[in-house]
Amino acid sequence: MTTDPPATGVADIAVAPTSLPAATRQHIFLYLGILIVLLAFGGPSGGLIDIPISFLLKNKLHLQAHEVAGFRLIAAVPLYLAFVFGFIRDIWNPFGMRDRGYMLLFGGVSALLYVGFAFAPITYGTLLVAVMLLTASFLFVASAQNGLTAMLGQQHAMTGQISAAWNVFQSIPTVAALLAGGALSGILEDRGADQTVRILFLVGAAIMFAVSLYALWKPAEVFGNVRVESNGGQHPLEDIKRLLRHWPIYPALLIWLLWNFAPGSATPLQYHLQNTLHATDAQWGQWNAIFAASFIPTFIIYGMLCRKYALKTLLFWGTVIAVPQMVPLIFIHSVTGALIAAVPIGLMGGIATGAYLDLIIRSCPAGLQGTTLMLSSSLYFVVSRFGDVLGTHLYDYFGGFNVCVIAITAVYAMILPTLLLVPGHLVATADAKAP
Repeated sequence: MTTDPPATGVADIAVAPTSLPAATRQHIFLYLGILIVLLAFGGPSGGLIDIPISFLLKNKLHLQAHEVAGFRLIAAVPLYLAFVFGFIRDIWNPFGMRDRGYMLLFGGVSALLYVGFAFAPITYGTLLVAVMLLTASFLFVASAQNGLTAMLGQQHAMTGQISAAWNVFQSIPTVAALLAGGALSGILEDRGADQTVRILFLVGAAIMFAVSLYALWKPAEVFGNVRVESNGGQHPLEDIKRLLRHWPIYPALLIWLLWNFAPGSATPLQYHLQNTLHATDAQWGQWNAIFAASFIPTFIIYGMLCRKYALKTLLFWGTVIAVPQMVPLIFIHSVTGALIAAVPIGLMGGIATGAYLDLIIRSCPAGLQGTTLMLSSSLYFVVSRFGDVLGTHLYDYFGGFNVCVIAITAVYAMILPTLLLVPGHLVATADAKAP
């Protein structure tokens, strides 16, 4: 339930969701899918840019595991504050174009920043500043995509389908970016750090310029079905209070926090595969790509199940399946074995991920979808980065990766009792059967 007071003079009262024809939903999914694909390739924290940078830090600047984790921890500061960008999205309307205005303006700004840093001498310091500024600019565009996607899901009783489509469209470029990122790192191995970063950043500039151009398109099937939920007549502090008093977001975000903490699933896993199992840079990229691709079948299955079964059921069984997700890595002693194990590991996480994102979208207070979704992004990066640091210390202290698997499994198991905190009415229905 929510303890929001009745709204007065502000069009942020939640209205009954309406169901759209299948053809219209498909047009919406296609439009959002293209945008999600572009952002997945162009983001500085995405696989196409992030994976080569991690190799550059390891292989070119010769940083140790804890130093790479430290760089990622600091560089992610704007990501920790992603909810601020989401809140700005909810209260500011650039050029009178709303979400398209953010895409147009900050897609262009991001492209210019990529070009500028592409020709700057690269040191640890300049690379850190570049990633932080690029991330800050990119988050405005991401806020627009997040807010628009959540609004469409809520307003048309298709939060589960939106979650499934979002995850699928994000996974496809993630897989491609991871493969390309790992392969690109190998190709650039003989080049200097400056030239490596120049190539990466110019690619990023081209993608973000495409995002800016994409904003000029305004399909009626998408924007004709978005109802504005705030007219700007309420003080921003009142919106903040309304968000803080909205109980449903708390269990949803706590579940998201536990799911993404995963101590040891990033830097320690990379060093385990490369230093212990002797995987190459390309093979590390391949492992991540296989892992990400293996989510896709269960995302698609979730898109079908969410129209037949209540979210409560999908949350429970998705979590039960996901708790032992990383356990297969304990029994792996070769690179080939690790690549094979990435398939079941990915499959086990798809239903849970779809259900958790579905829950977050359902939990958004009206008119504050951008803030809520970007708050979930903030939590993701805070807990994943700090989980990476904790996992790295566990890995270094105990001299192996098994302790990380135990820690991840224990954290995942904590999600099951947390499900009891979710308001029952919020998860009692399937898609297109809004309460």
